Amino acid sequence: MRAINVLIYFLICFATWLLLTHNLGWQNLVAGSVISLLTTLVFSRYFNFDVTKMINPVRWFWMIIYIIYFIWQCVKANFDVAYRVLHPAMPIKPGIVRVNLTLQGSLARTILANSITMTPGTIAVDIIDDILYVHWIYVRYLDHDRYAYRISGKFERILKKIFE
Repeated sequence: MRAINVLIYFLICFATWLLLTHNLGWQNLVAGSVISLLTTLVFSRYFNFDVTKMINPVRWFWMIIYIIYFIWQCVKANFDVAYRVLHPAMPIKPGIVRVNLTLQGSLARTILANSITMTPGTIAVDIIDDILYVHWIYVRYLDHDRYAYRISGKFERILKKIFE
């Protein structure tokens, strides 16, 4: 592992320590440094993500865009689920949707699956090879590509700009 990644992991651990303790006394700084160093030395070999990629400000810009887009999709989905719950006929048409993934990294795939799960009305069920299975409360289309794009299309495009 490159030394810069280890240094960045240490700084992240130390910053997290400081944020959690809210104490800048010298005892706290020493304890935080020691614990962050030990944590970094023990666990940094398990992180296979190149942290230096995340220093790029363009990736941060796209991360902010992703968060805004995710919040907007959650708001829309909340209203959609509320409509379905409150409607007397309860118009649901549940089904499992098969989404072909184009994301390569495991971290990007995990964030995509978690984003889909946190959006009301959808739950990521499984990822097998390059296929993500999603349970959707209302399957609108019979065309596979159309509903796959509706669930993950824009999420995937933005995540590619962040992680690949």
